Amino acid sequence: VLLALASVLSILLSSGQARVYSRCELARVLQDFGLEGYRGYSLADWICLAYFASGFNTGAVDHEADGSTNSGIFQINSRKWCKNLNPNVPNLCQMYCSDLLNPNLKDTVICAMKITQDPQGLGSWEAWRHHCQGKDLSDWVDGCEL
Repeated sequence: VLLALASVLSILLSSGQARVYSRCELARVLQDFGLEGYRGYSLADWICLAYFASGFNTGAVDHEADGSTNSGIFQINSRKWCKNLNPNVPNLCQMYCSDLLNPNLKDTVICAMKITQDPQGLGSWEAWRHHCQGKDLSDWVDGCEL
């Protein structure tokens, strides 16, 4: 019951500060953070991932059957990357999962860059593997003034 209450509370608290970016607005922000070409991935790869992971919503939270959560615009999982209610997780990004809900995206980008250093790269995200990998992604940044 406490876990459910904490989950609902975290969603309510984060939804007040959530932001849904437009495609081009997000492209400019991610470019400013240096994601264009990071680890060999184009800006379009990141935009495609963000769309299929969260619909560009910084406040997106998805609860998995194993009790973990996927948080933020890139849906970063608490099983390995961030600290949630479970103290026994690796927390490889060294941050709370709630930090990934911030609309300024700084913590999200830092953590995503760390995840991308993994040998799987963006392949760590199922959404990217299924919807973006190996596809022509030029439309994701087409018309954006970058």
